[in-house]
Amino acid sequence: MKRKLDPDRKIKIKIGDEGKVEFRLKELLVPPGEKISLRKDYDPDFTGGFDDKEAAGEYVAENAKRLAEYQDRLYAQDTYSLLIIFQAMDAAGKDGTIRHVMSGVNPQGCHVTSFKSPSTEELDHDYLWRAAKALPARGMIGIFNRSYYEETLVVRVHPEFLAKQRLPKVDDDIWKRRFKEINNFERYLTDNGTVVLKFFLHVSKKEQKKRFLSRIDEADKNWKFSPADYAERAHWDKYQDAFEDMLNHTSTDEAPWFVIPADNKWFARLAVSETICAVLDGLDLAYPTVSKEKKAELQKIRAELEAE
Repeated sequence: MKRKLDPDRKIKIKIGDEGKVEFRLKELLVPPGEKISLRKDYDPDFTGGFDDKEAAGEYVAENAKRLAEYQDRLYAQDTYSLLIIFQAMDAAGKDGTIRHVMSGVNPQGCHVTSFKSPSTEELDHDYLWRAAKALPARGMIGIFNRSYYEETLVVRVHPEFLAKQRLPKVDDDIWKRRFKEINNFERYLTDNGTVVLKFFLHVSKKEQKKRFLSRIDEADKNWKFSPADYAERAHWDKYQDAFEDMLNHTSTDEAPWFVIPADNKWFARLAVSETICAVLDGLDLAYPTVSKEKKAELQKIRAELEAE
């Protein structure tokens, strides 16, 4: 059984004694087969109608506990694995979102892979090779901080990176081919029990500037700032076009994209945690049923232990 996802499912969050927020998954979902405009259809400042940052943080903490329970059943059932992919512009909050949302899971059952510039060995293989090596096993959760989608983003914005891959054929259709290859790859994964959940953290150029300035002005954040991140800002419009094309071609029924408003970190974390919980809830995860024979054996052992 594949992951169930109801885009009309309402996310209802109680805030304090009186307030609450409601939004639907479809407000964040990139509808498979439909063409979206990243700039017109998704607001980076969307917060679902409320602004209680503290209460949202408490709800994320509660969701972390829920995720811990889901993870335990995921591992015990040993049928599915969960692959969570994060893509975004620099300073959109990927690291913080991963840290807060996944704070309650057992580290032994979760692995984060950050994809940097490919090594010489990785360039000597196909572009999906290094991702395939990092896929989660059954019962496990894998998180990709950036992913094989970089091959349709940074490589597209910087064609000189593509030249280093020494491909036998490079033409104007290469991006469509890669979209098709990725869709086939993800369909293969879902057919074999890997739930693929993809988040694009949508930050505005204005908010990115604010976060860059904060990293420069606050001494304990200097280490976070890279001149290379600032250099990529000059290609903002090209990246937005590349992201939009990626979303339009690779949001599928098997592996949909969610555009997460990221100008407010607290809401981004809330939206991501709620979406993950909604998807895992639809898996009907359960602990394995113990047979009568096994139960009888356990009771026999129990009796022997008590008799010691």
